[in-house]
Amino acid sequence: MKLHSLLMISVSIATLSGCAVVSSPTTGAIYTKVQGPVAVGDSNRSSKSGQACATNILGVIATGDASIDAAKQSASIAQVSTVDHSSTSILGVYAEYCTLVKGE
Repeated sequence: MKLHSLLMISVSIATLSGCAVVSSPTTGAIYTKVQGPVAVGDSNRSSKSGQACATNILGVIATGDASIDAAKQSASIAQVSTVDHSSTSILGVYAEYCTLVKGE
């Protein structure tokens, strides 16, 4: 009976524990810090840049607003020229996804 309880606890911990993951074109097991494109336009008309991020801790707590609207508002951008993203992950414990916009 004691072995059965220990096995159930081990299975529960293994299945319920989360990892912080982030959308990325490539992912490192220990550390990830990459950038990539989302949409492109006329980047010559980009005097302003804004950023909005969302974070994740252990796959359990996720907060933030990484929307294009939030990134636009952070730099008072009315017309978006380009949209990129940045992803960071550290040991599956902490992850961050940022939307980067440029425009006027």
